[in-house]
Amino acid sequence: MGLKTVYILKPRGFCAGVVRAVEAVESALDNFGPPIYVLKEIVHNRAVISALEARGAIFVPALDCVPEGARVFFSAHGVAPQLWDEARARNLEIIDATCPLVSKVHFEARDYLRRGTGLIIIGHRSHDEIIGLLGEVPHGTPVVETVEQAEALEIAQPDRLAYLTQTTLSLDETAAIIAVLRRRFPTILAPKAQDICYATQNRQTALKLAAPQLDLVLVVGSENSSNSLRLVEVARNAGTPAYRIENAASIRPEWLHPVERLGLTAGASAPETLVQEVVAELRNRFGFTRVEETGEVDENVRFSLPAEVVPIASRQA
Repeated sequence: MGLKTVYILKPRGFCAGVVRAVEAVESALDNFGPPIYVLKEIVHNRAVISALEARGAIFVPALDCVPEGARVFFSAHGVAPQLWDEARARNLEIIDATCPLVSKVHFEARDYLRRGTGLIIIGHRSHDEIIGLLGEVPHGTPVVETVEQAEALEIAQPDRLAYLTQTTLSLDETAAIIAVLRRRFPTILAPKAQDICYATQNRQTALKLAAPQLDLVLVVGSENSSNSLRLVEVARNAGTPAYRIENAASIRPEWLHPVERLGLTAGASAPETLVQEVVAELRNRFGFTRVEETGEVDENVRFSLPAEVVPIASRQA
């Protein structure tokens, strides 16, 4: 029996789009003071939302909950064009925190449609990112979630067709769906660059490499975090038991027997503070006395903040 070890995977946690969105709200609160309104969740993590609420951010389910003329954030997941129109009609001051990689997918959708190309969207229909993207495309544009749906798809004009994907999907499952689409529609066009974001790819790749050597994987992330759920799937597909946890209090003792090599990672919207709290819980309560960081990818991507939240003095510097 060796030392019970926690292997903290690298990279993990916040991606550049989440950092940008969270820092943008924090900067708005610093510059303008509360209240600052945010449509839905700025990112899909309960701890992040609670921390911003404590500073004066108000998260609302719909734009009609925002007082006329107030400042409102659009989240990192992007929104449909109709919401921009609605916000402008109510004289709201819009601060767009959409992840630039999500904005890229919206641009690609508009570009394909301008050229008369029909679209297939690969993603989860109920996810905020897909809800926003569907606002860019004609009603009835198909959303494909599974290989089975791709096999059953009927397209009226299959010779003028392209696909786009949600940025937070499983690489393997998306590749399987794309393979079906290419077999069924040989002339289908692909995005110039892969839509699945760099952070999603890096976290999944690191876990895929590590999982076969681990007894268990824990993924820190909220239940509505798509990329966190995909990480659980990646580990399980590699044959390693895996569970998503919201925080340290979510750990169930029965998962840890008999576990000596435990992998720990975090979805792209989970803060590092939660990861470290989990490490402390594993050490102090469950006897994981050895902690190692593993992984070879260093991420240095950084997105600039929305101009609306950058102080004038900083813009002129």
